[in-house]
Amino acid sequence: MCTTCWESPVSVSETKRVALLARPGEARERLRVALHEAGAEIVLEDDPNSLDGATLGNSAPQVVLVALEPAIEDSLERFDDVLHDPAVAVIYDEAELAARRQGWEAQRWARHLSAKLHGHQDVLPPGREEEVTLQLEPGLPVTPAQLHEGAEIGLHLDEAADLALDLPRDDFAFTGGVPQATADQVVDVDQWLRNAAPPAPVPPPLTDLPVESAVATPPEMPKAKVELSLMDLEPVGSAAAARVQGAVLVFAGIGGPDAVRKLLIELPEGFPKPVLVHLRLDGGRYDNLVRQMARIAHMPVALAEAGTPADAGTIYVMPGDVVPMVDAGVVSFRPGAVISGVIAQLPPKDSAVLLLSGSDTALVDSSATLATQGALVMGQSQDGCYDPAAPKALAARGCDLGSPAQLAQRLTDRWF
Repeated sequence: MCTTCWESPVSVSETKRVALLARPGEARERLRVALHEAGAEIVLEDDPNSLDGATLGNSAPQVVLVALEPAIEDSLERFDDVLHDPAVAVIYDEAELAARRQGWEAQRWARHLSAKLHGHQDVLPPGREEEVTLQLEPGLPVTPAQLHEGAEIGLHLDEAADLALDLPRDDFAFTGGVPQATADQVVDVDQWLRNAAPPAPVPPPLTDLPVESAVATPPEMPKAKVELSLMDLEPVGSAAAARVQGAVLVFAGIGGPDAVRKLLIELPEGFPKPVLVHLRLDGGRYDNLVRQMARIAHMPVALAEAGTPADAGTIYVMPGDVVPMVDAGVVSFRPGAVISGVIAQLPPKDSAVLLLSGSDTALVDSSATLATQGALVMGQSQDGCYDPAAPKALAARGCDLGSPAQLAQRLTDRWF
């Protein structure tokens, strides 16, 4: 996971002052090399477990690169003044991933790091200027009908008919007997039901029963004794009380985690909507992201799990295999990987969609449409946004832009 978001445009020629926070080891060595190759000036390199906050602040870094791992997470609290400084860009990288990167993967990450340090988006390898010329061929492309031309479906139908009678049956299975299934055979539904329904039991005639048995009344059944106690009753609707209509969907990508952090830190405790964060991470360490956001957020932060509801007042980080679903305006989670379709299902008056740095531009149309129906739809402003493609497209559709703090204020003004 490599993340950042800049507060202001950066000159390509400007050398950045970087503080490297990492425990001694392979990850720290590789990150140091990558910073040197990117042209950074390393003003501080130390173990966060032994470093004090004043030393980090006195080094006056413009960028802080953190090799994140569970062993240092508690120590990061000492550096909140620097890490939360709007003038300082923060890059988190997984120490485990940094130690393993080799060859092409290491070069690719180094290009992304250099782009973030110097404020540009050129992350392609050398030789990109050699454009490949497409070789055009005459004629129209092959249609699906042409691809299946001559396909024989009759064989499959015959095979299905042969296997149908060998399948497991229940009481309503057709047992009329079909020795050879043919295409023009018609099943008589009435015959099917007559053969399938078990014969009803015939009661014996009353004349065969003793007179006493025919007229005797059944003995009175003992009444069940039910005792209710207030101590035995559980509150009804306590779980549903936290369920509300709609949700706040937050999308982000490259440069997005820092923007998400700045958004969530401004949302107040008790915010009456579930906040769903959709953010793609290299390495898929969403549990680490949950811990990072829980350190700074006033609301509880949880990892979304399929089959569970989205409760009000909770921030949910959605992993790559879980997406939201909407039922009668109420949001819960299900397995899945495609999330774009859920935007149109949200109840507009009770929902919001925020497109932060690195959001997928494919989300713009459905988000803008929801805005016309009364939803709060906004994007991150270009000042401080590393990848503003989606927010810019959203602005072109008439939606407002703002900094993460301003977006949080708009959410608070609407519902809190």
